Amino acid sequence: MRVLWLVSITIPAAAAACGLAANEVGGGWLTGQLTALRALPGAPELTVCSVDARVQAPKTGAADGVRFRLLPAGDQAAFSALLRADRFDLVHIWGTEYPAARALHAAALAAGVPALVGIQGVMADCAAHLCDGVPEKYRRSCFVQRGIDRIVPGALLDGLQARFDALAAGEAALLREARFVTGRTAFDKAAAARLAPRARYFVCNETLRPAFYKGPAWRPRTFGAAPRLLMSQGNYPLKNLHTVLQALPALRRRWPGLTLAVAGWPPLDKGPLLRPVIDWMFPYQRYCKRLIRTLGLEGCVRYTGPLNEAAMKQAYLDADLYLLPSSSENSPNSLGEAMLLGLPCVASAAGGTPDMLADGREGALYAPPGDAAALTGAVLRVLGAPDAGAALGAAAQARAQKTHDPAANARALAGIYTAILNGAEILNGEDTQ
Repeated sequence: MRVLWLVSITIPAAAAACGLAANEVGGGWLTGQLTALRALPGAPELTVCSVDARVQAPKTGAADGVRFRLLPAGDQAAFSALLRADRFDLVHIWGTEYPAARALHAAALAAGVPALVGIQGVMADCAAHLCDGVPEKYRRSCFVQRGIDRIVPGALLDGLQARFDALAAGEAALLREARFVTGRTAFDKAAAARLAPRARYFVCNETLRPAFYKGPAWRPRTFGAAPRLLMSQGNYPLKNLHTVLQALPALRRRWPGLTLAVAGWPPLDKGPLLRPVIDWMFPYQRYCKRLIRTLGLEGCVRYTGPLNEAAMKQAYLDADLYLLPSSSENSPNSLGEAMLLGLPCVASAAGGTPDMLADGREGALYAPPGDAAALTGAVLRVLGAPDAGAALGAAAQARAQKTHDPAANARALAGIYTAILNGAEILNGEDTQ
């Protein structure tokens, strides 16, 4: 069986095989699934393809029995040429929202090659909730800002909203033609039923980054009045950092030394002369900075900068609680990683998150995502427990070890490939709408 994967980023193994510098931040879960699938007896013959602006012509490499293809353009013509050159039995497209996914899907349909589409997020829901809770004045830009943005890109929220809306429309166009879809939650299954009415739906959980399956797990510590909270993303409003900031004053009344670490870049700062212009062009960061200032949170919120796999794992191990307050999620890998380590978790009950974490048994869920008082209450329930959530973390870890079991997920994925090619039912698993 010859299978072509299309992924939205160039994974480190592909970069190394093709002579490029590797990006060590992001995409590690793809490496985990690839490694597990290759370990199966009779594993498919895999080619992993991505579009990479750094290459001027197609590049090919190989490592550990996997071929890698990097393309300079992701249009239908480029993918049609690839499908003609290599006679693939099946195409697996990881993610629905990026233009190359639509181009390859169209090329596969034209070539008569079955294509499996993997839902990561649901862009229609992401677009609908992108700016929830952000005041209107931060969501609108003027013609001067838009002019500056064309020359030196900022992060104007109405521009970001337009991009999300366009991605949602592209996702809908792809899924409308899809015949085979894979997902993980009741949330994405419902989206597939709505957006891909002709598709057969398969369930396959995700394998996470290799570092989270080995080495030390999280251990509780005596934090006294200074618990450490961790968020894995906070640079755009869908991730809902603003609601966390609004919850922090009440939490700091209980624990005066409480701190929040936010993985990722801090707000851009080029000194006092450029600061007003930068703030103007990055309205969400300006809004969060204003909240930090007006709520008296200076000194308790820290941005870590981008973290690679090992550093991100250490950030989880150093925390007392993981927060996932997003306004939209499907099956967030960051939550799975925290659960695999046994770190107590609080998450919004958005999208597919309730399918991953059982409220009151494995962590705490709250709703709606923008309710700072509900978030505060969930954190108080976990960290205020006699064991500060350790039992919840242990239960979550046991759940995650099953959900994210590499060998089981590789077998499930290989079974999906076989079912599509054979037109047969999958035994012992759900595979239809």
